Amino acid sequence: MFTGIISDIGTVIELEQKGDLRARIRTGYDTGTIDIGASIASDGVCLTVIALGEDWYDVQISAETVSKTNLGDWKVGKRVNLERALKVGDELGGHIVSGHVDGVAEVVSVVDEGDSTRVTLRAPKDLAKFIAPKGSVALNGTSLTVNDVEGCEFGINFIPHTKEATTWGEVAVGDRVNLEIDTLARYVARLADWS
Repeated sequence: MFTGIISDIGTVIELEQKGDLRARIRTGYDTGTIDIGASIASDGVCLTVIALGEDWYDVQISAETVSKTNLGDWKVGKRVNLERALKVGDELGGHIVSGHVDGVAEVVSVVDEGDSTRVTLRAPKDLAKFIAPKGSVALNGTSLTVNDVEGCEFGINFIPHTKEATTWGEVAVGDRVNLEIDTLARYVARLADWS
């Protein structure tokens, strides 16, 4: 489990397609404190560490994960939002995030509003019903509050701190973004289907 509070920006330094996709990510984390088998959310996708170096870790990404996320778009040099898994006693500053991406949203508009940036995204139709004004979503692993929703489109405001502490300062129209809907919304909808 994660909170959606990004604690490092990593860089993809190697990609290799060998059965599954294997990625090497350079990180500022002290890799001496990371165990093989640990989970690290990388652009919001919970990935298992399979190898470690002085300032990097490797993950193996299945075809299923590539098909449901934007990880197939990764290139060497890409910067990615990173978050280590929650430990008992950690502050829950964002919202409960599983790292199990539901689909990919597309950035359709980026507009500066004062020091903040307003980003409008289009969610896949089957996921749009789970997104509500003032509700939570995780986008590329970042816990965010939805400002407004109109059909499949929804808006997020990024304050300067978020743009600096994550990769959101680099957002552009056309970007494909990993979307994880709020866990509570998922279960409420499931319960409503049973009524």
